Amino acid sequence: MTEQEPADRRLPARRYTVLVDVGYLYAASGELLLGTSNRSEFKVDAEHMIHALLAQAARSFGGDLLRLYWFDAARDRVPTIDQRVIAQMAQVKLRLGNLNLRGQQKGVDAQIRSDLETLARHRAVTDAVLVAGDEDMLSAVEAAQSYGVRVHLWGVEPPYGTNQAERLVWESDTVHTLDADFVRPYFAATGRIRTPTPAEVFSGRPAIALPVAQVSAPPEPRPVPAARRAGPQLPDRIDIVEIGEYVAQKWILTRGRDNIGDLLPGPLLPTVIDKELLVEAEKELGISLRSFEKARLWVRDGFWSRVYREFGLARPAGEG
Repeated sequence: MTEQEPADRRLPARRYTVLVDVGYLYAASGELLLGTSNRSEFKVDAEHMIHALLAQAARSFGGDLLRLYWFDAARDRVPTIDQRVIAQMAQVKLRLGNLNLRGQQKGVDAQIRSDLETLARHRAVTDAVLVAGDEDMLSAVEAAQSYGVRVHLWGVEPPYGTNQAERLVWESDTVHTLDADFVRPYFAATGRIRTPTPAEVFSGRPAIALPVAQVSAPPEPRPVPAARRAGPQLPDRIDIVEIGEYVAQKWILTRGRDNIGDLLPGPLLPTVIDKELLVEAEKELGISLRSFEKARLWVRDGFWSRVYREFGLARPAGEG
């Protein structure tokens, strides 16, 4: 019988992580599919793209996933609607850098390098998938490899030439290309700059977009519904719809028209955003809506009524 090898000398089971530079992924995919790297000119189904990346990684490695890191940026590091949805996903870690007034990302590369080096140093993974193209990643790749981690560089198919630094490609252990067919299902042109395209929203329905410079008026103080004064009973439909509109107006002011525009065409909301809407409404009402399905529908109806008005859109037929 042979002596058992000490635990710290045995080869670890295969465990991998995926680190995504969202700025690179979006810009490269936009160039490939739509001829633009300007994120305001296309919408991305990020949630399903993440699932596709994880499925591809599972097929490639077949081991244990630690988690996927999603490195993006936001103004003053305040997450957008889409980023808040991503943050709720299982085994996904949202990392945010800052987005300056010129739309430039700051601090994202440093976060990627730090996380990759830390995971490698603590032997948290045996393999790391890096979706990136900047040569600034080179030092982190070399550091991770010095700790025994295999680094697999993934990149988006370039429409011409290359979109990844040559030395980064050289130093990676393997290189994989995400082709147009892989990324195409998750990108759609908006045909807009800074404001949603109403024609796209309702597939040709007449609609008018408000000017970019137009600013919504602050929400007027809303009278307390009689239902609150009378105790925990279901308020009238008018009161509840008004609350949904009030929450929408407040979100437009605090989260910005562009972020609210990203919720179009509706009327379904991402689960995490829908929960936030209902919580806000319950705070305004002073009662729980858990037992009132109709009331929850009325809140959503009021929310979308206000959003459609904000963008000068008619409600889709059959709604309201």
